[in-house]
This record gives sequence, C-alpha cells and structure tokens, in this order.
Amino acid sequence: MDFSILPEILSSTIRMSVPLILACLAGLWSERSGVVDIGLEGKMLAGAFVAASAAATFHSPWIGLALAIAVSIAFSLIHGYAAINQRGNQVVSGVAINMLAAGLAVVIGHSWFKQGGRTPQLDDASRFLAIDFPGKDALVNMEGLGPYMRILFDHSILTYAALALVPLSAWTLAKTRFGLRLRAVGENPQAVDTAGISVAKLRYQAVIIAGVLCGIAGAYLSTALQTSFVRDMSGGRGFLALTALIFANWRAWPALWACLLFGFLQAVANFMQGAHFMGIDIPVQVFNSLPYVMTIVLLAGFIGKSVPPKADGVPYTKDR
Repeated sequence: MDFSILPEILSSTIRMSVPLILACLAGLWSERSGVVDIGLEGKMLAGAFVAASAAATFHSPWIGLALAIAVSIAFSLIHGYAAINQRGNQVVSGVAINMLAAGLAVVIGHSWFKQGGRTPQLDDASRFLAIDFPGKDALVNMEGLGPYMRILFDHSILTYAALALVPLSAWTLAKTRFGLRLRAVGENPQAVDTAGISVAKLRYQAVIIAGVLCGIAGAYLSTALQTSFVRDMSGGRGFLALTALIFANWRAWPALWACLLFGFLQAVANFMQGAHFMGIDIPVQVFNSLPYVMTIVLLAGFIGKSVPPKADGVPYTKDR
C-alpha cells in the first residue's frame, strides 16, 4: 500500500462514516426509548431519493434536505404507530419499511425521470459541497501538511453537523431531563408511567428524532457523497449502523468510533480496487466485503457482552 495516499484515505473515511454516524445515532435514540428500528436502511433510501429528486427539481440542496427529513419522519411515524399504538412486532415493521422504501423509490423514480429509477445528475448548485472556509486554500496547499489539512477542512456542512450531533446526543441522553426520561422508558416503562409521564409520547419523540437523523443521512448520500440517487444506494449502511450500535453498547461516543472503523474499511476498499499481491490481482469484491466481514466478526461475539435497554423491542401495555 502506498502510504502517500493515507491522507486521502483518512479524508474519505470521514466522508464514508457520515451516513453511518447519523443512522447509528438514529438507532441509538430509538432503541434507548425501547423501540427497535430495523428500518434505518429504508428511511435512508427514502430520504436519499426525495433529497435528490427535490434538489434536481428546485436546484436547492436545502429544499432536498428538508423534504428528505419530512419523508423520513413520515416513515418513522408509520413505524411508531405499528410499534407503539398497535404493539406490533417491531422487527417486522422495520423490515416492511425497508422493502416499501426500496420499491417505491425505484418505481416513482422511473415514473418521474424515465432513467430506470435513477434521478438526474445534480450540478454544484444543487449539492452540498465542501465549505469554503476563510484561508482554506492556503491551508490545503501547504507544503507537506496540505493533504492532512484536507482531512479537517474539505467537507460539507452535513459532515460537521453529523460529528457535532455525537456529543450533543451523548450530553442530551446523559444530562438532560428529557434524555434521562427517555432512557428510563427504555429500561422500565412501568416506572415512568407510574410517575405520570407518557410512555407513548416519549417513544414517539424518539422515533421522530430517529426520522430526522435518517433523513439527513439519506440527503447526504445523494446530494453530498454522490450526485444522484441510484437504486439501493445505501448499500446496507443501515444494518452496518445497527452493528456499530451493538458494538458501542448503545452509547454515543463508542458509536462514533465504531462508525469510523466501518468508514475506514469502506475507504480502504475504494482505494484498493485493482490492487495485487505477489503478482496476483486481488478481486475488488475482496475489499468491498471487508465491512461486512467485520460485521460478522463483531456479531459473532468478539465484541464482548453487549447489554441492550431492558425494554428494547418490548411493546408497553398500560396496566389497568
């Protein structure tokens, strides 16, 4: 491996980690309240499609972002209704959302744009580009240090927002009344209900927050990381985010490092395409499989004991 490309790999690591971080935080908020969210993948796909479609139509990434958040919240409310009001199987509801979002995006996209489910390529004015910080050009063009400056300063506003949401989520869940109540709902909803606090309201608030985060993640995929929506472009990131959440034992800061690990593996896979070892060409599929191999390794028990919230996935029935 040519270590001169290390700064590029690290910069790519951050870019590849952003949708994982946002989806992982979405799962964190939802599952801390006791609602399992397998539908992260579907909500990201729906957000990516709507963001790219709206950005292409209105030539504004901000309109795309707003509508992506709105449609992701709508899917979250559907999941919330099934899981909270109807006390349905939360895993089945999440899987249904994944299937529904994946199918609708392709069908509607083909109907609207006649490109086989793709959306039109976005121009620079319709995308989230790297922020042009004052003095950025001088920093990134410095002799020797310039490539490393790009690791810090060559990203879009959504990247910095995702990174900022990690300490914000950690602080909110650990230090605020709302966060403590939300965690209590995920551990002992009966006690929360006895205290006169609505379990359903808190869980709905959590799934709405998860919807917002998945919408941002989807918008990032299609208007920042790439230039259009393509079929199944989330590429299993929702499930990788759930793995990172388990790896992190349902905590925000460890979740960040887990997502960065997966992002690093994805970045390495992108840069190592066409590599060879001892004169033998290594198939690109070997590198592309690295994040998923790591997922299997982690879930096979190499991460130690992970303890989810006690009421995670358990519908709450109010005692009469």
